[in-house]
Amino acid sequence: MSVQRHIIRSSCLSPDLKDLPDQVVINTCSFYFRDTGMDGKKCSIWMFLPLVFTLFTSAGLWIVYFIAVEDDKIFPLNSAERKPGVKHAPYISIAGDEPPASCVFSQVMNMAAFLALVVAVLRFIQLKPKVLNPWLNISGLVALCLASFGMTLLGNFQLTNDEEIHNVGTSLTFGFGTLACWIQAALTLKVNIKNEGRKVGIPRVILSASVTLCVVLCILLM
Repeated sequence: MSVQRHIIRSSCLSPDLKDLPDQVVINTCSFYFRDTGMDGKKCSIWMFLPLVFTLFTSAGLWIVYFIAVEDDKIFPLNSAERKPGVKHAPYISIAGDEPPASCVFSQVMNMAAFLALVVAVLRFIQLKPKVLNPWLNISGLVALCLASFGMTLLGNFQLTNDEEIHNVGTSLTFGFGTLACWIQAALTLKVNIKNEGRKVGIPRVILSASVTLCVVLCILLM
């Protein structure tokens, strides 16, 4: 025990504080390790939720595409043959327009909406005590919640069944989803958690710009 106390005292206390009582040392070192990011409790499983959300949604949409191709509802992306009047590769809304692909599409979008909502709430809670002006954090929460609601609309109202509601859901998903990306990038740079603002924020800005470019190109090519 004496060796352990010596190691702890040496690692986190300055020489003039070595004679403090053990309980004070423990409390002081706990704050030290927490503030320097060395607290093991910081490594929560929730940090993997955005990755799970991305992988699950991507895999689910590809499954919808393959089901539609297998049922001969759409042409494959690499096929030179196209349906009459169709100039571009089929959109995921077309692939998930008829059963059984539409059933999987609805389930995937509902689950994705739920995961996105959980991510939005957890991110809001994480940043709440760290931001001085809460309006940006609240805006990020609202934007991602609206994007989640849009996912449920476009997933549950197929294109041929109710095109207007489906398009509203698409607009909410891509519009507010893109806005949420920019807000989170700005929050990352502004809050600068563990001095990783630029290290994490700049890639998020690049990703947000890429998403924005893809959305703009999609609108122009429709």
